[in-house]
Amino acid sequence: MELLGKSKEELRDSCVALGEPAFRGAQIYHALYAERKFDVAQITNLPAALRVRLSKEARITLPAVQQRFVSADGSVRYLFALPAGEDRTTARPASVEAVFMPSEGRQTICISTQAGCAVDCHFCLTAQLGLIRNLTAGEILAQVLLPLEEHKTQLAPPFEAQGKQTNIVLMGQGEPLLNFEPVMAAVGILLDPGGMGISPKHVTLSTSGIVPGIERLAQEKVRPKLAISLNASNDEQRDALMPINKKYPLSVLMEACKNYPLRTWEHLTFEYVMLGGLNDAAEDARRVVRLLAPLKSVKVNLIPWNPGELPYRESSPERIEEFRRILVERGVPAFVRYSRGRDVMAACGQLALLQVQSSPLTTVRSSL
Repeated sequence: MELLGKSKEELRDSCVALGEPAFRGAQIYHALYAERKFDVAQITNLPAALRVRLSKEARITLPAVQQRFVSADGSVRYLFALPAGEDRTTARPASVEAVFMPSEGRQTICISTQAGCAVDCHFCLTAQLGLIRNLTAGEILAQVLLPLEEHKTQLAPPFEAQGKQTNIVLMGQGEPLLNFEPVMAAVGILLDPGGMGISPKHVTLSTSGIVPGIERLAQEKVRPKLAISLNASNDEQRDALMPINKKYPLSVLMEACKNYPLRTWEHLTFEYVMLGGLNDAAEDARRVVRLLAPLKSVKVNLIPWNPGELPYRESSPERIEEFRRILVERGVPAFVRYSRGRDVMAACGQLALLQVQSSPLTTVRSSL
């Protein structure tokens, strides 16, 4: 019986099935996600006999850290080895990546929802992997739990009590809305005050524009913020960069965005990777303004393309600034977001399991 990834209700039911009181499941839940205890023997508020039984009949499966790639900016790209699941046909062994990005007053963890990706955005190195397999809820959560536990000594624990804000972005390998149930199971635990206790304001899910998934997410009571990977100003351009647009063209995608129910504090984020000579002209910026005009509360993050062995080039700083200025002058909040960890292939669009040289400036040791 795998414990990691199970909800409080599932753990309660599991304990009842073992002949134990349901509240034991709540104790395991709190120990796993709030206290980050990854060994049943460490959950000392459980009776000794139950701990012995669970050690034989249950497991907490964590991915192995194959390698850490440490950037000069302090970011750490984790390469995790995932074991095969019980269903060997759908849960093959795989490798996947997450990125830990520390900053003053906060930390951001970029996590993957699939090993590889099937969406095939042409400017993204992850697309070169294809889809290897979906991740389980436990495998998704482990990408948050392990970096938090490993870095807690650097943050003078308990970092939460000292105002260290944790942001989670589901923007690593994979398309989250094509692995909906495990992703939402993991998100439920991330956002549960009795679980990992992260605010919905600090968890963002990024999609390439899977319209049925957006519509389904809109119905969820507990959900993260939503970001749309736009990257083009018309269908012809987006078809060439993101083949998913042929299935869900901009008119359909924008209608789904228009109908998406935003909370009072929330805006819809659009991500726009700036590709030199392809989508970064002033007319592109004006088309983006017209495209987003019918929507209520939006912002645009302009992301300079992160280099890889693909036939694209970066936009010039002047082009990026002109693009940003046009959006802002026409009432669309726009910000330039430079990615962290570019030197170790940890930046947006670079997660492709590549081996690179880490910065000699920083060494991270696991305490797990």
